[in-house]
Amino acid sequence: MRKEERYQKVIAYFQEHQPFAETELLYANPYELIVAVILSAQCTDKRVNLITPAFFERFPDVWKLSRSSQGEIFEFIRSCSYPNNKAKHLLGMAKMLVDEFHGEVPGEIEKLVQLPGVGRKTANVIASVIFNLPAMAVDTHVFRVSARIGLTYQAKNPLQAEKQLVKNIPENLLPLAHHWLILHGRYVCKSRKPKCENCGLQDFCKYYQQKTKDK
Repeated sequence: MRKEERYQKVIAYFQEHQPFAETELLYANPYELIVAVILSAQCTDKRVNLITPAFFERFPDVWKLSRSSQGEIFEFIRSCSYPNNKAKHLLGMAKMLVDEFHGEVPGEIEKLVQLPGVGRKTANVIASVIFNLPAMAVDTHVFRVSARIGLTYQAKNPLQAEKQLVKNIPENLLPLAHHWLILHGRYVCKSRKPKCENCGLQDFCKYYQQKTKDK
């Protein structure tokens, strides 16, 4: 199957079966989303959603967060992974937003990645979810699923995968496609035990075709 045809079939499948897909992180504004995404690094969205209500009650905006301390922030996020590093990043992020961006979360990826705790993946999430920009955040789920299906070829790192996906997915669908691939990886195309028998992408999934052939 040609690459173009595979992309068309995958997109058509998700448009039919999952026309509305969005982040599972709970947030009410750009500030809350950037905090949640920083917390979600190597941590489940479910855990983050348990942490953020009390966090946002104490730190309802970036101004309050910027005037806090790393120790105080740690107490609110200690149940997530790497709380010391994340507390440091959250405080640094808040201070930079206040000092350099007037307390507003910027929409440009080049500016977002300047913030402590914000790598390219996080920046792409913010740009895509908040500003609906044609960005593709590649986390472990997207990286794995896109390779298995055959959307990416010999991508050695997330950036290479991102470039291939952005090149081949229509610009207006990129924000949605990001969530398609994440959710598919989270619930169907799992890392260790993919649920191939319940997957609607069998007919055009390279991983499944090879798996069937090997049997």
